[in-house]
Amino acid sequence: MKNVLLIGAGRGGTALLHMLLEMEHIEVLAVVDIDPHALGIEVAKKHQIKTSHNWLDHYTEEIDIVFEATGRNDVLQSLREHVKEGTTIVPSRIARLFFTLLEEKDFLIQKLNQQSSIQETILNSTHDGMIAVNAKSQVLFFNQAASKMSGIQSEDAIGVHIQEVLPSSGLPRVIKSKREEHNRTQRFENGTTILTTRVPMFEEDRCIGGLAIFKDVTEIVEMAEQVTNLKSIQTMLEAIIHSSDDAISVVDEHGNGIMINPAYSRLTGLKKEEVINQPATADISEGESMHLRVLETRKAVRGVPLKVGPNKRDVIVNVAPVIVDGEIKGSVGVLHDVSEIKSLNRELKRAKRLLESLKAKYSFDEIVGSSSEMQVAIEQAKIAASTPVTILLRGESGTGKELFAHAIHNESNRRSFPFIRVNCAALSETLLESELFGYEEGAFSGARRGGKKGLFEDAEQGSIFLDEIGELSSNMQAKLLRVLQEKEIVRVGGTKAISIDVRVIAATNVHLERAIVKKEFREDLYYRLNKMPIYIPPLRERVNDLHQLTQHLLTKLNQDYGRYVHELTNEALHYLKAYHWPGNVRELENVLARAMIYMEAGATKITKQHLPILTEKVQAPSPPMGKLNVDENKTLQEMMEEYERNVLKQTIEQCGGNKTAAAKRLNISIRSLYYKLDKANID
Repeated sequence: MKNVLLIGAGRGGTALLHMLLEMEHIEVLAVVDIDPHALGIEVAKKHQIKTSHNWLDHYTEEIDIVFEATGRNDVLQSLREHVKEGTTIVPSRIARLFFTLLEEKDFLIQKLNQQSSIQETILNSTHDGMIAVNAKSQVLFFNQAASKMSGIQSEDAIGVHIQEVLPSSGLPRVIKSKREEHNRTQRFENGTTILTTRVPMFEEDRCIGGLAIFKDVTEIVEMAEQVTNLKSIQTMLEAIIHSSDDAISVVDEHGNGIMINPAYSRLTGLKKEEVINQPATADISEGESMHLRVLETRKAVRGVPLKVGPNKRDVIVNVAPVIVDGEIKGSVGVLHDVSEIKSLNRELKRAKRLLESLKAKYSFDEIVGSSSEMQVAIEQAKIAASTPVTILLRGESGTGKELFAHAIHNESNRRSFPFIRVNCAALSETLLESELFGYEEGAFSGARRGGKKGLFEDAEQGSIFLDEIGELSSNMQAKLLRVLQEKEIVRVGGTKAISIDVRVIAATNVHLERAIVKKEFREDLYYRLNKMPIYIPPLRERVNDLHQLTQHLLTKLNQDYGRYVHELTNEALHYLKAYHWPGNVRELENVLARAMIYMEAGATKITKQHLPILTEKVQAPSPPMGKLNVDENKTLQEMMEEYERNVLKQTIEQCGGNKTAAAKRLNISIRSLYYKLDKANID
């Protein structure tokens, strides 16, 4: 609630009094006039408002606004001398303008109750722009003044969302907040700046839309000059220009320099006295002065290349005209250093290349396991990473060979270059060859025009990970051997050898030595690959790592499934340790995921009851040959594989060749049985 003191009760003051009495948030505390019989005094008495001939009798600290409606300069001067800071003085000229605007608004609102054609005629006759929208912010009314100011035809706006017509409109915000916005500055897309008031429209306490009433800023310049210190604004603008890192120059309507900032001097090498009061061409080394073009055409220019200053610096220039009341008063130019832009572009391209090449996701810190077996593998991999040697990762499926490959690449000095992964078992021989070595144009039907680089070329200076290397055909083995020996490749359909610098990391779960005996793997390729073999132990050989692994996997699975499982109970952990894990870490993750999915919401611990049924460690029948003899000519791994082969053959025979029954007797899955039979080469 604002408390008002009205000074002047003549015709204008009386009209203003009536208006103030209708406002909900205004309370008139007193009316003052030298004529005790003035019309406004009589009206005030009817409404039991205090009256007087001396305004000082009623001026107190609770007065928020003083309306001076006498039009006398001495009264206004007296108010400015005696009214305390914090009290708003509304002079008669502003009061009359305020009253006139509200009178016009009231007149228009009354006319809204008349026929639609009359409404549009009246609203279009006002110089104020008016836009009305419905609750969905779709334009209902767009008068001629609004069309003239925005440059948008009303027929193109009606029915369209207001922000599609005027993206800067605040009407959707007013409808949402249901609060009025007064005297807000807004800039249209055509460059017109307006002062607007936005109000929500209600019907039975329901917001049905919004209304914006606005004027061109030039119509209120005189009012702004009455309350604004133009000198302070000029000083502030100069400070802003001088603090900018962009080089800025300003010329007057004759093309003579009137202002530059320090950034301009740093860029061009010209001092202030060499530019101020000098022609706009004074700073141009090569090219046409954009200031002069803008002064002539009255149109802005953007992105024009020039050379400026004694050092002929390459710059990009944006210049805009300064137009006041339709008259051009000068122009403002902003210069951007091209060399800096080029440097930034080079840095951006370098950053993009770096990001594209860093495709290896994991490091040694993400390899979980503190068992001696795993620590040996990690230490071997770290040593191998620091050398350019070819690496062969050996281990069963699911032990984490690819994880090691990622970590080796990230630990090496090739970490900033590409890391390419290839599954040799996933592609046919023909497709694998074209993918690895690329092809020339016309090498085969459907070949890309211009040919295509292969993965070895893409991995230049980086690493290539060849998974399932034991599945390569003899032909591909021979070509890979050439790559490792000669450090060059030949594209499919080509004859020219292309030198490459690529570290090869291979991986396999195949017993390569046995494959060599069976003539399924080249011995010379084996020795090329096996320079730095790293054996990754299966999970059953490092069950002490189970606790660490489960904690790591639970963290990952919690993120995937939105759960909050923290740990396993001791019983559950012992249960997992008793299992032989033919699928290794991959199978462990699968078991934990299934347990987590079927757990009740809110549970934080996995118990044995949550885990799926797992078979215990295989209790194989006694070997057919009785006591196992130790052969000094065989390794432990070879003797264990021979023992397992005999157990499998005996069990299959005892089950009459029924593999399902044999898997049940051995307490393993049928999948694991087939895997072991294939590995042992048992038909």
